Amino acid sequence: MTTRPDVISFVGDTLKENLTVTGAVMAHIFAGTSASDLDLIVKLIDVYPCFDSNEKLMSQYELPVAMEVFRGRFRKSFKTPEPMIPGKPEEFVIDLHQINHTFLQGHRLMIQIQSTWFPIIDRNPQKYVPNIFEAKDDDFTKATHTIYCNSQYSTYIEIPVMKE
Repeated sequence: MTTRPDVISFVGDTLKENLTVTGAVMAHIFAGTSASDLDLIVKLIDVYPCFDSNEKLMSQYELPVAMEVFRGRFRKSFKTPEPMIPGKPEEFVIDLHQINHTFLQGHRLMIQIQSTWFPIIDRNPQKYVPNIFEAKDDDFTKATHTIYCNSQYSTYIEIPVMKE
């Protein structure tokens, strides 16, 4: 689990049987920002049991099995970026790519959504600028991002489960 304020975690119940996920994993995230741009990093994580008697060193380990970053400016088109409207919830469909992974009995699934992955990816100034690589120091601004999880804006992960 994380204590970072820019990370939200959703953790499922302990699995009563193995769960094999094979195929394309898609995240449907409803998010908004107080600024005009944001980054969303989505991770699907295999959480090992609190105490793994078979592999004690793996107890509570969080194994990322799918991850992707998505910049808000490209939510409608990769060809034509545009600023976000502050306070407006919007849907982001994020392809976490193909996976083939079995979450073992006793493990849990975790979804993490965060707003930065620096230094793995460059920093987003949070303020829409035509070219992020030409952002000036005063373009970088503090922003509050909101992930929506309600009946109107339903954030979820689509995973293809293989029947055994």
